[in-house]
Amino acid sequence: MKFRVRGFTLVELLLAISILAVIAVLGWRGLDSIIRSRVMLTADMEQTRGLQLAFAQMQSDCENLASSALLHRRAFIQAEDSRITLVRMVMADNQATRLQVVSYRVNADGVLTRRESTSTRDLAQLDNLWQAALSDTDPGGAVSLQSNVQGMSMRLWVPGASLVPTAANAGGWVAAAGVTSAGVTSLPNGLEVSLMLRGQQIPMVKSFLLGAL
Repeated sequence: MKFRVRGFTLVELLLAISILAVIAVLGWRGLDSIIRSRVMLTADMEQTRGLQLAFAQMQSDCENLASSALLHRRAFIQAEDSRITLVRMVMADNQATRLQVVSYRVNADGVLTRRESTSTRDLAQLDNLWQAALSDTDPGGAVSLQSNVQGMSMRLWVPGASLVPTAANAGGWVAAAGVTSAGVTSLPNGLEVSLMLRGQQIPMVKSFLLGAL
C-alpha cells in the first residue's frame, strides 16, 4: 500500500504567513512603545536630576546670603522675571569672610545658568560687581544648570510689612518681580522659585529660607 504525502496548500501558506505578519507587527509595535517610554522616562529623569542640582545650588546660596547689616543697608537680593541676583558670603578655612555676587538667569534659549563674581571684602568693589551682574556685563563664566526652561518666577516671604510703601501687606508671599531688598522696611526671609519647563503644565516649585538674615 502506498501513502501519498500531502503538503500545505497555497491558501494554508498564505494564511500562516498572514498570521505571522500580524504577530510580527504587534510585537514590533509593543517593542517600539517600550523603547519610546524608556526614552521619555530617561529624559524626565535627566530633567528631574538637573532641577534637583539647580535647587540644591540655590539653597546653598540662600543659606549663605549676606545680611543687610553686613552690607550697610545695600541690596542683598533682587528678583525679576527669569532672573535672581544675590550677594552671598564666601567662607574658607583660615580666611576672612568675603562677599560674592551670584546671578541666576534663563536665557533666550531656555537654559538656566548660574554666574558668580570674584569674591571681595571691599564694598565699593562689591557695588561694581552688583551693577555688572544687573547689566549683564559681568565677566564671569556662566554654568548651565537646566535646559528647556520656559520661565522662572519668584516670590518673597515678607513678615509683617510691605515691600512697596504704597501697597498694604500684612505679611506673606509677595510677587518678587522687579523688587529689590534695598531700603525695604521689613526684610524678606524666604524665597520661592517656580521653574516652568517646556512641554510641562505644572511648574516645579521650591522654597528657601534666607538663612543669613
